[in-house]
Amino acid sequence: MPKPSRRVLPTVIGVGIVTTLAVDGAVLVSWRQADDRAERPVGVQRYVAASTGTDAAAVQVAPLRGRVTPHLLIAAPTTLPPQVVERVRTTKGVKRVEVVDAAQAMVGGKRVGLLGVEPSTFRAFTPKPTAESDALWRNIAGGDIAISFTMGNDGGVTLGSQIPVGGRTRQSQLRVGAYATMGLSDVDAVVSRSVARALGVPTGNALLVSASKRNAGAIAKALRKKLPKGAKTVEVSPELDIPAPGGQVPAAKGEVMTAEQVRIVIRAAYSRLGWPYVWGGESEVEGGYDCSGLMQYAFAQAGIRLPRVAADQARAGWIIPYSKARPGDMLIWANDPTAPGYISHIALYIGDGKMIAAPRRGTVVQVQRVYTRNLKGAVRVNPRLAARLAASGL
Repeated sequence: MPKPSRRVLPTVIGVGIVTTLAVDGAVLVSWRQADDRAERPVGVQRYVAASTGTDAAAVQVAPLRGRVTPHLLIAAPTTLPPQVVERVRTTKGVKRVEVVDAAQAMVGGKRVGLLGVEPSTFRAFTPKPTAESDALWRNIAGGDIAISFTMGNDGGVTLGSQIPVGGRTRQSQLRVGAYATMGLSDVDAVVSRSVARALGVPTGNALLVSASKRNAGAIAKALRKKLPKGAKTVEVSPELDIPAPGGQVPAAKGEVMTAEQVRIVIRAAYSRLGWPYVWGGESEVEGGYDCSGLMQYAFAQAGIRLPRVAADQARAGWIIPYSKARPGDMLIWANDPTAPGYISHIALYIGDGKMIAAPRRGTVVQVQRVYTRNLKGAVRVNPRLAARLAASGL
C-alpha cells in the first residue's frame, strides 16, 4: 500500500511552521512520537544515566524551586525579537515564559521534535519526576541529550549510548543522558541551548507560556495579535478530564461513529494482526506499527482522521469509564514513569474484555485481554473533533 502522506513538520509539532537545521539546510520531514508501554512495573531513577566518564558530573544546575504548568506554545521560523518576548511576558493572565530553541532533528536515525533549553529554568515546566532529577539536568547541561521514555524504551535507544544528532546529512555524536518525557506531545529530545546552537537549531524561536488555565484560550487569542507574521500559538497538552469508574457517558449529540464506521475500523485493525511493533510505524512502509500508528491507520480506513500520538488521540472524543466502553472505542493508559498522567499507550476495544494493540518493541500487533493497570478510561471518538485536531497538528 502507498505510504500515508506526511505534512512538512513545523518548528515544534502542532505549530504550522516549516523549519530547517542549518547544519545541512534540509527541510526535515515530520516524524511523530510513537508511544507504548506494556504492563510492567517500573521505577523512575533508573532512567537517568550515570555520569561516570563524562564532564556532566561537574556541571551545576540551579535547584528546582517549584513547578509550573505550560499551557501555551508560541513558535516562529526564526528568532523571536526581545520586544516580542516582553510583550508576551506582560500580557494579562501570563504567569511565566520560557524561551527555547525548537526544530525537527535526526536523533538516532529518527526524525523527532527537539528543544534546546536552559536546564536550570526549563526543568520547572516539566513533569514532577523529570523536574526533580538534578542528575538528569546536570547531564543535559553537560552536553548529553535526554530522549522521551518511549523513544528509549520502545524505540530501542540505549541509555548511556552515543547516538548521532543533527540534520539528515551532517550530525554530531551525543550521549543519551536520560530517558525523560517532557509532557509535550511530539517533543522526544532535549539538549542544552549551547548544544542546540552547535547543531544549527534556530535560536530563541519558541516560547513556553504558563498562563491562567481557566482563560488559556482567551490568552492565546490575545497573544496572536502581538506576534510577528509567521508565529503560531497553540495550547499545550491540555489536561484530560478522567472520569470516575462509575461516571456517566456524556451526551454525544449524534457526533459519534456510525455502526458501519465501527465495523470498518475493527476490520482494518484485524487486518494488521501479526505486523511487528515499530516505534513510529504507521504503515507497511515502516515495516510495522506503534500503538498510535495502528489507531491512525485503522480509523483512516473509515474516513476518520486522528492526530498522530496517543496523548493527542485521547482528546479526539469523549473520555468515558472503561466499564462503559463498547467496540470501536479506544482505550488509553498513562504508563510513562517519567511523566505521570501523560497518555503514552492506546489500543482499540473490540468487546468482551479484549482489544487489538501494538504492545511494545519485540512484539506484534495482536488481540489482548484488557489490563487495568494505569488504564485511564475509553475514548468514544467524535469524527468531527478528531479531524479538527488532526488538521491543527494537535
